[in-house]
Amino acid sequence: MKWSFKISLFFCFFNLTFCYSQSTVVGFQFWQQKDFFKDNIPGISLDKWYEKNNLQPKKTTIVVAVIDTQIDLNHEDLKDQIWINSKEMPNNNIDDDHNGYVDDINGWSFISAKNGSYVVWENFEYVRMVRKWQPIFKNKAESEIPTKDLPNFKEYQRALKFFEKKNKYYKNWLKSLKYNIKNYPLAKDTLKHFFPKEDYTIKKLDSLYKIYKINDKTFRQRTDSNDKDLGALIDGMMVNLEVNQKKIQDLMGMNEQIDSIVNKNLNLNFNDRSTLGDDPDILDKGYGNGNVSAKIKGIRLFQDHNTNVSGIIAADRNNNLGIKGFSNNIRIMPLHVSCSGDENDKDIANAIRYAVDNGAKVINMSFYKEFSVHKEWVFEALQYAEKHQVLVVHISGNEKSNLDEEPHYPNDTAFDGLPEVCNNFINVGSTSQRMDSSFVSAFSNYGKINVDLFAPGEE
Repeated sequence: MKWSFKISLFFCFFNLTFCYSQSTVVGFQFWQQKDFFKDNIPGISLDKWYEKNNLQPKKTTIVVAVIDTQIDLNHEDLKDQIWINSKEMPNNNIDDDHNGYVDDINGWSFISAKNGSYVVWENFEYVRMVRKWQPIFKNKAESEIPTKDLPNFKEYQRALKFFEKKNKYYKNWLKSLKYNIKNYPLAKDTLKHFFPKEDYTIKKLDSLYKIYKINDKTFRQRTDSNDKDLGALIDGMMVNLEVNQKKIQDLMGMNEQIDSIVNKNLNLNFNDRSTLGDDPDILDKGYGNGNVSAKIKGIRLFQDHNTNVSGIIAADRNNNLGIKGFSNNIRIMPLHVSCSGDENDKDIANAIRYAVDNGAKVINMSFYKEFSVHKEWVFEALQYAEKHQVLVVHISGNEKSNLDEEPHYPNDTAFDGLPEVCNNFINVGSTSQRMDSSFVSAFSNYGKINVDLFAPGEE
């Protein structure tokens, strides 16, 4: 999941449909729960439903598994809404309920180690795909491939194009960042001549750019006896302002992030399972640990995404804090499979099965990726959920893509023309609060076949 860059949080029930995209809340706050006929806002009519159904609520509890990042278990709006495994004794290092997971009090972290360390960076799935098939298919033409291997060969070719494109893009970005970091002090010092108070903006710098322009490539600072080249300095500072990198610390932070993408997410030789010590090509279970809300040196690790999703689903409706979820009778089962990179199919499949086996009736998956190395494992897990009457709700994605033409996973189809593998999987696109041509969110993926419904997912 590209959750550090493309974050959308989607959730829906069978007849109360809702989804949310993390962004700055503007316009009508909490509009998603309003009613079109009552409020002239195209929400899901949840407020209206509660007004008409003010009877004492039933005590039936629905467990919703949120397969996502870690979660903030102590969040004031969620701390009483978290699922508790009553069959497990906490912190005794014994699998009391014999489900294969030791001390799973609130859920399970599938990308953590027994010693408490956590996976922070994972490969992108197309990197895994290239690494798996490159020894077999490298430099081979389609005519050389046996018929039975053609589907894997074609996916390898598609993944290789992704890899080469993204690798080039991020390496160039990293090179640019290193250049900007090297020249930032010089640019800042030089611009003081024109802006003693350092109050320059993109507009002001652009005006300076035009004034001192000699041709498309050459600029000269004519007020300085050193006659320094000014064009690259102005251009670099404008770029920094455009991406909100106003300080050298901003540049250093972005450099660290892009460096990790190049050397970890995109690195064919990076072993993203070394922390866990398992084999991602063997579908076993029991690896990981039960801490779904860990901290390292007081810093929360990637908790905001799951916390946001779970809050939309089940935030306490009675404490007058923050937002109101669907119902106080919902309990969230957090299952940790996401960090920076793409989720591993082994973790996804095991998380789905864990949710089913431990009583969840709805599974929410707010992540996606362009490839799936072991999609058959996920298909089998989805069919297992269907057999036990568990609904699976999945984000369609945020790339303005037609999913009938561009595969995204997890999914209930292999995009090979064959029928869907199950009937309990709902792919959700995003709508806005605007009743015009932009009703479907501009970022939302779509598809007549592979997107099942749309629901509020913007602002």
